[in-house]
Amino acid sequence: MALRKRIRWCSCASPRLAFVLTFLAVTQAAASTAAGSAEAVERAVPRPPEWSRNLAIYEVNLRQFSPQGTFREFEEHLPRLREMGVGIIWLMPIHPIGEVNRKGSLGSYYSVKDYLAVNPEHGTMEDFRHLVQAIHEHGMYVIIDWVANHTAWDNSLTKEHPEWFTRGPDGLFMPPVADWTDVIDLNYGIPELGDYMVDALRFWVRETGIDGFRCDVAGMVPTAFWEGVRPALDSVKPVFMLAEWDTPEMHPSFDMTYDWDLYRTFNGIAKDKKNASAIVSHLTRDWRRYPATAYRMQFTSNHDENSWNGTEYERLGAGAEAFAVVAFTVPGMPLIYSGQEAGLDRRLAFFDKDPIEWREHGMTSVYRSLLALKRRNRALWNGASGGPMIRVHTSEDKAILAFVRARDENQVFVVANLSAHPLSFRLKGTLFPGTYTDLFSAERVTFDRKATLSLGPWEYRVYER
Repeated sequence: MALRKRIRWCSCASPRLAFVLTFLAVTQAAASTAAGSAEAVERAVPRPPEWSRNLAIYEVNLRQFSPQGTFREFEEHLPRLREMGVGIIWLMPIHPIGEVNRKGSLGSYYSVKDYLAVNPEHGTMEDFRHLVQAIHEHGMYVIIDWVANHTAWDNSLTKEHPEWFTRGPDGLFMPPVADWTDVIDLNYGIPELGDYMVDALRFWVRETGIDGFRCDVAGMVPTAFWEGVRPALDSVKPVFMLAEWDTPEMHPSFDMTYDWDLYRTFNGIAKDKKNASAIVSHLTRDWRRYPATAYRMQFTSNHDENSWNGTEYERLGAGAEAFAVVAFTVPGMPLIYSGQEAGLDRRLAFFDKDPIEWREHGMTSVYRSLLALKRRNRALWNGASGGPMIRVHTSEDKAILAFVRARDENQVFVVANLSAHPLSFRLKGTLFPGTYTDLFSAERVTFDRKATLSLGPWEYRVYER
């Protein structure tokens, strides 16, 4: 608790920097207990829902998704998303947004005024129930964003239960991070707060039929709280839980955590500060630290990164498509953020209306092919259901990422030139020889042990059998 008090007084120029500093501080404090703990965590980890084992996740920025940003308008996109192959829909917060100390004209989605209601800008509770039913009828699942760590200044709990909030040295409510001036911190040292929050979470599962939650800054809330949440929700129905955090101890309560380090590695390679071997090194460390059943979320963008740090085209440049392919084929569950399939190439406003421009784009077919491969090829399934990643060495290991993943009779062989230079290279070893189908051209390709390849800058190949 003392650490959390110190963190709250950090002064940062941007929401993302504030979050990063908070994350690093908490992670360092947890490192001594988390390191080498994968075995202990493994014993306590519930297996994710069976339906999630071969799916990818799609993040919906409802405000920017359509002209009015309503549940009903979003429903019109469901056939398109299903045809593309989306399996899990994650809706950013749908709750009413606070007005006191609001940022921008519409405020932050993460400034929750009422945990038991929907934002009238999106529609009514009946509209939301209709959306959940429509998602299920399209063969998809839906989770909603949950902000357990803090509330809006004008949340009714500030008057009904002021003792549930953290107080600063002046005795007044305080933000969890100095720059998050539109929200105030909750104090989970009060048991009644935890009871209320569990009841609120259960309400949405029971009354609307959603399939789980993405939990904002989950590591800033005590792990003991989340350990009580999971069985309480599973008693209503088996749920899928995603934590916005990146440490192994979250997995007794959560099915999936963010793989921020791989995301940062992508950015580093694109800036020529790292190379392809860094991806292998990171994923090897990750495999040792996390339980086998844990899902790791892989991504090249999300709502925070797009708005605060730039689009994938700003950060990854000409390599954006290649990194998307890598994110889809390494171990983990891949994420698509709203508009990525339409080549979204601008930062969306976070506090104001800024609709996505939907257009035909080559990334639609790329994602469609990758999503279909994810579903049908067991080698790419999530967690313990998929196959391990084994590197195929080449004569250009610093720039070429080549690997195989295999499970039962299924195998995927990926080769990507993660550099701005054309390269010809030799494949080494005995893992890759055989006949495959090229995912994107459908051509049959046979490799022997003396195979060579030539790839242009940021060019890739995905083969399956």
